[in-house]
Order: sequence, then structure tokens, then C-alpha cells
Amino acid sequence: MAAMEKYKQFVVTLTCAAVMATMAVIFVLRWVLHFKEGLAWDGSPAEFNWHPLLLVCGFIVLQGLAIIVYRLPWSWQCSKLTMKFIHAGLNFVAFIFAVVSLVAVFDFHNAAKIPNMYSLHSWLGLTAVILYCLQLVLGVAMYLIPFTPVAWRAAFMPIHVYSGLLLFASVIAVALMGITEKLIFGLSNPKYKDSPPEATFVNILGVLLVVFGALILWIATRPSWKRPSEQTLHTLHSDEESTRVGPALSELSDEREGEAFGETRRRSNKLEDQVN
Repeated sequence: MAAMEKYKQFVVTLTCAAVMATMAVIFVLRWVLHFKEGLAWDGSPAEFNWHPLLLVCGFIVLQGLAIIVYRLPWSWQCSKLTMKFIHAGLNFVAFIFAVVSLVAVFDFHNAAKIPNMYSLHSWLGLTAVILYCLQLVLGVAMYLIPFTPVAWRAAFMPIHVYSGLLLFASVIAVALMGITEKLIFGLSNPKYKDSPPEATFVNILGVLLVVFGALILWIATRPSWKRPSEQTLHTLHSDEESTRVGPALSELSDEREGEAFGETRRRSNKLEDQVN
């Protein structure tokens, strides 16, 4: 019964996160298409609008999904190696979205004769993209290259996890700075301080991003919602009740991912599992 309650709590939390993500995407689309100039790639303000759209859809929503993809019970039937590729793939797409969004900003600024990299938002935003790239490269080198020593993987995993969560939270914070900056500079009559409909609408977008980020971080940090070790999954799949993912959640808090990796590697000798 306790395991089923944990499963229900997970599903409710995940559903709330999905709703927040969907609403955030709808809100940012509404913002750029209705309140702003739409979308284009011609150096006009419409080109700049790719920046918030791609960052919300890619750098926030896709990155959030990449963070929790290991914890989705429906993915546990997949091998750990498959999930590593999915995790890396989602992060890579999010990185591409972020790079394209930066190109749109620089292109618009150059066409409009606006200085680049003068605000705190731009400093922190570019730093986040660079660190995200480094995180992606190191993650691939450590966990997708089969010749990387197991000891290196285990030693780097706490840094990898902490850095991922820190970058995710930082990106949301930078996004909030960016949308506030855009409203302050972009609204003149009425001004931002007068709370016109666009200001209220985009403020709600910011709240959605914060709630989404909080839910993702909650899912990612609950020990009882971890992916079970490969040994536990093998036991569960061999049991006649293994078709129900709820009971599997009760196994999570008692498993150490480092031990799971060692057991799997000795059993398969293919380096298909690692600490999560």
C-alpha cells in the first residue's frame, strides 16, 4: 500500500510538472505571436522572439525532461544504456535550441546597432550555455565512452548530478531576469510599472517556469523515486507481478546506484550501467 501511495504521488507530481511545462510553452507562444511581432529570421524584433521561445521549449522544458527521464517508471523496461542515450540526446537538443536562440539575439542586436553582452542577464546566460556545453561533453566522455574507468565515473557522478541541477535552476533564474528585462525595455505606453495586460501575462509565464522548475527538482531529489538497480529490475521483471510499476518504487530507497553499476558490469561486462 505504501508503495502504491508513492507511485500515486509520483504520477501526480509528474502530471503537475507536465501541465506547467505545457502552459509555459503556450504562454511564450502567445507572448511572441500576439503581444510581440511574431517570428522571423531577418534581423527584426521578430527574430529576437526566437530567443524566449527556444529557451523555454528547449533549455528549460527539454532539460527538465532530461533530468527526470531516468525516474519515469515506464522507462525502466529499457536498458540503462538506452536511457543514457536518451538522456544525452535530450540534453543535446536542448543545447542546440539554446545556441540558436543566442544566434537570434546577436543577429538582432547587430542589425539594430544594440550593444551585445552589457547586461547581467547576458553575462549569466552565456555562462550557463558554456557550462552546459561542458557538462554535456564531460557527461558523454564519462558515461557513453566504454573505455572510461569505472572509478572515474563513480567519482564524477556527484559533480555531474549537482552541476546538472544547478544549471537547470540557474537557467530558470536567468530566464526570469530576461523576461523582466524585456518587459522593462519593451513596454513604454503603458509602462511595465503600470501593469498592462502584457506585463501581467508574462509575469504569469515566469510563475509557471518557477513552479515547473520546483517540481522537476523535487522529482529529481526524492530518493524513493530513483530508478532501481538493474538487479532489482531483473528480479521484478521475473516476478509475475512485475507488470505493475507501482510496487517497484518501494525498492528504490534501498538501492545504491554505485553498487548496481558494479553488479551489472560484472554480470554483463559491457559497461551498460552506471551511477545515476
